[in-house]
Amino acid sequence: MNYKILPVIILLIAVVLGNACMEKAQPQTSQEKLIVMVSILPQADFVEQVGGDKVEVIVMISPGASPATYEPTASQLKAVSSAKMYAKVGSGLPFEEVWLDKIGSANPDMLLVDTSEGITLIAMEEHHHDEEISGDDSDKRGMDPHIWLSPANAKILVQNICDGLVLIDPANKTYYEQNKEHYIHDLEVLDLDINESLSGFENRTFMVFHPSWGYFARDYNLAMIAVETEGKEPSASDLEHLIKTAKENNIKVIFVQPQFSTKSAEVIAKEIGGNVVPVDPLAKDYITNLHKVSNTIAQGLT
Repeated sequence: MNYKILPVIILLIAVVLGNACMEKAQPQTSQEKLIVMVSILPQADFVEQVGGDKVEVIVMISPGASPATYEPTASQLKAVSSAKMYAKVGSGLPFEEVWLDKIGSANPDMLLVDTSEGITLIAMEEHHHDEEISGDDSDKRGMDPHIWLSPANAKILVQNICDGLVLIDPANKTYYEQNKEHYIHDLEVLDLDINESLSGFENRTFMVFHPSWGYFARDYNLAMIAVETEGKEPSASDLEHLIKTAKENNIKVIFVQPQFSTKSAEVIAKEIGGNVVPVDPLAKDYITNLHKVSNTIAQGLT
């Protein structure tokens, strides 16, 4: 045997075995997820329901923050560069009105999906209710941006999100469309459940601090009275009128949301011998949250 070449043979064996071990140790990488950006948490739920394990969602407005005042962080703006799609609410949400052009200019290749397309907007509670505007109109001042709080509208939002995902990832079209159909079915069941929970009440008037629930009230034949008007706290005379209205309508519950002060609502509740109860229009688990909200409102109507 040629002992001079033995070290070379041993070295070659070591290299081969080492490479094999390294290859075995390296985990297999799964398909890279599509980064999709949204403005609010309920949209994140919609995108995840349709996109499943093929998407990673980044929410711009942090939990507990107000869409009227939130400013994105540096890390959020940096994440825009890697996003494939931004699903905007599209209904005049203040955050989007201020920031969306800047967000879009940071990533011109990102698909911008207007999820309000096909939805008819209604006026905010403090304006004239007979005003209506198409969801694709660019002038949405004075209109109610809270379109997601109607399960019927949510079905349209989900369809628009699905269409957007198919555009950026056509290879998984069947996957997205099947997920969408399953979730739309769940939304239809939710709609039936809410109708049932809110049926049979002669008194159909409820009071909220911020007028978020206009579409919900419209869909379920309710009358919403808002404490806040045009983004302003009520004056002393406004409070006096609201207290009188609450008493006339036998209202014992004032609904508030985490993003706004409860001070005025607490003043009214004290005067009418009622309670302040939180309901969150921006909670992520959409179906669970609307079940909870409808049951809470039903309790307030009794």
